[in-house]
Amino acid sequence: MTAETGTMGGELLVTDLVTRARGGDKQAWDALVERYAPLVWSICRRHRLGSAEASDVGQTVWLRLLDELATVRDQATLPGWLATATLGECGRVLRAVGRQQAAGVMLDAGEIPGERTGILQHELRMAERNAALREAFTHLPPGCRQLIAMLIEYPSVPDAEIGARLGIPAVSVAPDRARCLDRLRRYPAVAALINADRPAALTGRAPPPSP
Repeated sequence: MTAETGTMGGELLVTDLVTRARGGDKQAWDALVERYAPLVWSICRRHRLGSAEASDVGQTVWLRLLDELATVRDQATLPGWLATATLGECGRVLRAVGRQQAAGVMLDAGEIPGERTGILQHELRMAERNAALREAFTHLPPGCRQLIAMLIEYPSVPDAEIGARLGIPAVSVAPDRARCLDRLRRYPAVAALINADRPAALTGRAPPPSP
């Protein structure tokens, strides 16, 4: 079983990876790091850390998680744990270089005000979205992966040129693109995020009662 298989959704994937990483599975550990590295990096960027500083923060956060992985009982809290640990390490670095006031950051990660809580939630959603898309991409057929990768790298290239590079008729590019993107959206982890972002009226769920 690879790090990407054996699950139908992002939450179950994380649970599986954490369980296997606890048992010393290096592949599972590497998959966890790959999944949440964008979250750690985005918080470092928001705190205006340079590449070297961000690398130092990331290394410390992952070493801390490695030491405490056995104590992680609820895998759903892992993103929040990483975000909180990263905030604390960013504060440590900023204190060390004397830029606390200039960066305007909250150094105590346990006391995040409402505005910073919103930023943290946004970072968590972005990390989960990116992880779900990467996971879904690996499950696409090779032809879809090639087509989507080319569209991402060359968004303005005409269909005729894309078809020539991939060896398919130009008239097939548009329908193939629609079909591949639909498969990407229907992947369980991605579909769950899409449904979570839809208004209740569109998902068939009744809105909560007014207070």
